Amino acid sequence: MALLELAGTTVRYGQRTALDSVDLSVAEREIVCVLGPSGSGKSTLLRAVAGLTPVAGGAVRLAGRDQAGVPAHRRGVGLMFQDHQLFPQRDVGGNIAFGLRVRGVPRREAERRVAELLDLVGLPGAQRRPVGSLSGGEQQRVALARALAPRPRLLMLDEPFGQLDRGLRERLLVELRQLFRSLGTTVLAVTHDQGEAFALADRMVVMREGRIAQAGSPLEVWRRPADEFVAGFLGFRNVAWATVAEGVADTPWGPVPLPGGEAAGRRLLLVRPSGVRTAGAGDGEDGGGEGAGGEGLWATVRARTFRGDHVLLLLAPESGPALEAACPAEAAPAEGRRVRVSFDPAEVVLLPGAQDAGPARIAAHPARPAATGRAGSPGSPEPAAGPADFGGAETVGNAEGTGKIPGPGAGRASGGAGRQAAG
Repeated sequence: MALLELAGTTVRYGQRTALDSVDLSVAEREIVCVLGPSGSGKSTLLRAVAGLTPVAGGAVRLAGRDQAGVPAHRRGVGLMFQDHQLFPQRDVGGNIAFGLRVRGVPRREAERRVAELLDLVGLPGAQRRPVGSLSGGEQQRVALARALAPRPRLLMLDEPFGQLDRGLRERLLVELRQLFRSLGTTVLAVTHDQGEAFALADRMVVMREGRIAQAGSPLEVWRRPADEFVAGFLGFRNVAWATVAEGVADTPWGPVPLPGGEAAGRRLLLVRPSGVRTAGAGDGEDGGGEGAGGEGLWATVRARTFRGDHVLLLLAPESGPALEAACPAEAAPAEGRRVRVSFDPAEVVLLPGAQDAGPARIAAHPARPAATGRAGSPGSPEPAAGPADFGGAETVGNAEGTGKIPGPGAGRASGGAGRQAAG
């Protein structure tokens, strides 16, 4: 059963449509992450569900009941924000008990609930600690406990991990998913960080310009991006137009083998970095005797980015735009070396939203640069909520940019490599 339903939900700020006829449902106990670049409408969606932003059209339903006219504090939802917005004049227990006190929960019952929640979030006995003595991770846990205290039927997270360092963020994501599973909490989270969404979500919703660009499980979205925008937002650079025929794609990099069963025609092709294979690097300045005259595609390693268990290479091929390749750290060629490039058909995807399209479509809807994972669109002029609404609120904007997807006539990689930053 769907706990939350959005049916043609529209939000406008003056003449600008921030949320454009969105249809979305969230089942009970499901964790859904909404992600997208700044200005895509993701925080507006959250605010519309919470009752902090008026809806211009369509409906928001909770447990089947239309929320039109229902104020924020009566919707039975919890909201957790990026900067926590804990009350500095209250201790940890006072912060967590705030929502309970507003709802008239008896003192002893509230004290039991606070102690229970502190145990759940890994801070037993911290009721009397001053907020100012807490680390960033501890503040995050207290903010979560405060949001969970009134037992909301829907918990909403708005960019909750943006101020935490990477290691702490990754640990909290694992702990939160386990906690939500044990409590049976229904969660709607907003983030611009793909890694957070992949780690936390049962289902991902990618937004663009107030509309849903793609929805599906993390595996579905990763393996089959709906179009060039989603591919670019997820960080894929190796995208180009190709002509498909008889199981092979004719691309700016030359022929690329396909998994099979793909319809012929002009298509937009994606090669994941793990599907770009490198071999044949020599010890000489130009990569050895094979480089200049050998068959296949040859490229020069322009940059290397260490990623722990692998190295991400930025390659400048002899023909076509720059390529990203992932290879084991111990086998990664040095910068300046020449390597032979081949493609694994299992890692090649023909984007479903781009059949029989042409360069004009790309010009109208440019892909976002993979280096940032963000897209260009002005931020939303959204007012911030206050502690009296849900314990505080904040929405966050991000840097943006645009890029272009190469077509079959793309130039040599020396120019493409110069336009792209290493992973």
